[in-house]
Amino acid sequence: MQELLRQGDGGSHRAKQLNRRRDHEMNNRAEQYWKANIRLVAILLTIWFVVSYLFGIILAEPLNAIKVGGVGLGFWFAQQGSIYTFLVLIFFYAKRMNALDIEFDVHED
Repeated sequence: MQELLRQGDGGSHRAKQLNRRRDHEMNNRAEQYWKANIRLVAILLTIWFVVSYLFGIILAEPLNAIKVGGVGLGFWFAQQGSIYTFLVLIFFYAKRMNALDIEFDVHED
């Protein structure tokens, strides 16, 4: 009888170990997912900053020496280029996040 109780305790202990291991793996996987998400957001925000602030404001004068459609490139970035870039960033983010969701098995069916 005591042997059965010991086996029961051992089984319970083993189950707890397996649960802890599974929880650790799930936490590790979630951490990897969020790191990938944060990395993607950081890259896209950097592109947004470069296009909107550097090209559209800070470097506008030197870029205006280059003409696009009869206007300076700096002006074009401030008026049109940044909008086009933002649209591309939005669609890229949505597509990449869908791929990340599938990769980490957190996608919606």
